[in-house]
Amino acid sequence: MLQMALLVHGNWWEQDCCEENIAHVKMKQGLLPSLEDLLFYTIAEGQEKIPVHKFITALKSTGLRTSDPRLKECMDMLRLTLQTTSDGVMLDKDLFKKCVQSNIVLLTQAFRRKFVIPDFMSFTSHIDELYESAKKQSGGKVADYIPQLAKFSPDLWGVSLCTVDGQRHSVGDTKVPFCLQSCVKPLKYAIAVNDLGTEYVHRYVGKEPSGLRFNKLFLNEDDRPHNPMVNAGAIVITSLIKVMQFMNKMAGNEYVGFSNATFQSERESGDRNFAIGYYLKEKKCFPEGTDMVAILDFYFQLCSIEVTCESASVMAATLANGGFCPITGERVLSPEAVRNTLSLMHSCGMYDFSGQFAFHVGLPAKSGVAGGILLVVPNVMGLMCWSPPLDKMGNSVKGIHFCHDLVSLCNFHNYDNLRHFAKKLDPRREGGDQRVKSVINLLFAAYTGDVSALRRFALSGMDMEQRDYDSRTALHVAAAEGHVDVVKFLLEACKVNPFPKDRWNNTPMDEALHFGHHDVFKILQEYQVQYTPSEDNNDGKENRTVHKNLDGLL
Repeated sequence: MLQMALLVHGNWWEQDCCEENIAHVKMKQGLLPSLEDLLFYTIAEGQEKIPVHKFITALKSTGLRTSDPRLKECMDMLRLTLQTTSDGVMLDKDLFKKCVQSNIVLLTQAFRRKFVIPDFMSFTSHIDELYESAKKQSGGKVADYIPQLAKFSPDLWGVSLCTVDGQRHSVGDTKVPFCLQSCVKPLKYAIAVNDLGTEYVHRYVGKEPSGLRFNKLFLNEDDRPHNPMVNAGAIVITSLIKVMQFMNKMAGNEYVGFSNATFQSERESGDRNFAIGYYLKEKKCFPEGTDMVAILDFYFQLCSIEVTCESASVMAATLANGGFCPITGERVLSPEAVRNTLSLMHSCGMYDFSGQFAFHVGLPAKSGVAGGILLVVPNVMGLMCWSPPLDKMGNSVKGIHFCHDLVSLCNFHNYDNLRHFAKKLDPRREGGDQRVKSVINLLFAAYTGDVSALRRFALSGMDMEQRDYDSRTALHVAAAEGHVDVVKFLLEACKVNPFPKDRWNNTPMDEALHFGHHDVFKILQEYQVQYTPSEDNNDGKENRTVHKNLDGLL
């Protein structure tokens, strides 16, 4: 039975019991095909069996990965089925339903293009173009104050993204581990606020941009670090938190490691940070009883946490998703912690380039000396861009170029959605006016006999009985053209009303008879026996209501 509630973008949206009952009864009676059936028909495209590779390819085109924790049951069942069946690479309808039923809600959302970025393949092609454009950028210098950073090739360049629905895309060197360095600062601030609350945390650290270098020995007028994104503020925040478990949860249990060599080098070359630590201790910036040297060690350890572009993009997506990890559905951070963190990333996250970045890119971000830029598009996605060569501000040259190009192409800037603003690509919307196009697409598919397209429309929740300006339905058109397969699909799979009348009072049977399609006429005549007037229910209105209810349930 279709579940009553689904976790979407971190919230449980509930529907009235009567809606669920209507949909469930309809499915029981066979008046609507099951979601598993529709999914099978969509992928099979008229065949009786689906090649496993075809299902996997179709799944990946939506942005989901086979390693997604939410699809574990489906993938486990798929592996088991392939091992225990003689026809190991093909799935018939029963086997397919057995494999997908545990995750049917997520899979149906994916194939109905109900994710935050519906046309994911098109969007990722744009991302790949931006990646190649940024790859041509030369200049910058790899940080060399410790040997662990200096060893990285300046040619390394990777971009990974994860949407709030768990759609994933990576291009370039995205599996190479590197240290978070300063990119860890917003994450540990978020953890501190999540555990201790805003008021307590900001007893010890401010929230204003400092206007100074990130490693200056300088406090605000209240003798507190200016914000958690400068070294002094990050050191104080370090004294308040426990971290590693949160990091793993934010990354959806993807790669989070530790570089002991980097930690040792940071500690040996950390004279300025020790100076900042003693200055903070003198000004009583730490909570009472804090061991300053131990806290500095912990600070260096946090800077030495390793990630890849892929795992860090999930961390960024957790911030974009209001504190819920997109690929596990687990709440990791409170809404308050996420809101405060994104606000500080927006104003203070890019060293002395923060104001310029907020002006031109308009998105929360945090850079690090290892070459990473953690970028958040709230309610849409998180990205990690990584390239070791840095500009004079300490930010990745290629990463900055990519962020600029991304916002130039897509309306992700914080103020891009103002009225009368110049139009940019909005990957969150499907192209064109879907209401206008749906009738045209439906009737054209019926006219050309394209059953595959009709299956996709049915899976997307389209009203298969909608009419044009002459009140003609897809069944009218298919009957007039003599498309037996289309007529059978509309009657048997979609359970459409076989008696609709157009503006001239003609039914599909009249059309079939008029144009001499006796096989279609016979099918319609036989179907009348199975279809009673009571099921008609106001010319298909209830059927449309059920589709809307299914939309809500999903």
